[in-house]
Amino acid sequence: MNGNNYLTPGEIAESTVQIGIKKAKSKGVHLLLLGFMAGAFIAFASEGSNMAAYNLLAKPETYGLGKCLAGAIFGTGLMMVVIAGAELFTGNNLMLLAKLEGRIGWPQLLRNWVLVYAGNFLGSVFIAYLMNASGLFASSGGLLGGMTIKIAAYKTGLEAGQAVALGILCNMLVCIAVWMSFGAKDLSGKVWACFFPIWLFITSGFEHSIANMYYIPAGIMAKANPSLAAAATAAGVSAGSMDALNWSSFVYKNLLPVTIGNLIGGGIIVGGVYWFCYLRKK
Repeated sequence: MNGNNYLTPGEIAESTVQIGIKKAKSKGVHLLLLGFMAGAFIAFASEGSNMAAYNLLAKPETYGLGKCLAGAIFGTGLMMVVIAGAELFTGNNLMLLAKLEGRIGWPQLLRNWVLVYAGNFLGSVFIAYLMNASGLFASSGGLLGGMTIKIAAYKTGLEAGQAVALGILCNMLVCIAVWMSFGAKDLSGKVWACFFPIWLFITSGFEHSIANMYYIPAGIMAKANPSLAAAATAAGVSAGSMDALNWSSFVYKNLLPVTIGNLIGGGIIVGGVYWFCYLRKK
């Protein structure tokens, strides 16, 4: 190890392999529970960024500023995952380095991904349910709920190619954030490593499968409230988009293609490139 308070890229690659081996050996119940916590953490970041920026996102002239503000808040979710300890599917795409090194097998890798993904889903939807039950979507005369529905309708209206591309772009940045957090030896370094790439991904408008496990179910739940649905209509959501916002479109129009994009961006591009450059035939 070098004498600084951070690891070199080569050292990060070696550390990522060791972390992947440890994750592959984790108990199934631990993966599910820590996946639940990560899903909840990302959902908290999602609802908090919406609460802060919904009025700015509603106006074309302040839309970019709203995305910037939302991004500044959203990074808190990954900070909680990395520092408090939780299992996030998109970050765990970096376990591919351990597979490429031959230190874990496909069954171990896929077991981790499936259990963590399921836990992330449960945690995210749990927070979406509580937010809906809390009455907070009625904030500002229902404007927050209307924007929650509008965001969900936009996400389920993406073409498959768009969703994959936005998923690739997203998880390149998320996995870079996780990668750099692995390289930081102190708490403040991990915070800043998470903050800037996540700020960039949210500001840019990319698609994160786990965040969407909050955004879209929250919109579906809010749509069931007539006053919130009316606020969404006033915000520009068409009747067709409102009708198309459902659990089926959530899975097939967004979650599946975005997840594929996340795997490509985080696992193959980030993980694969760094494995090839720093570990292959070392």
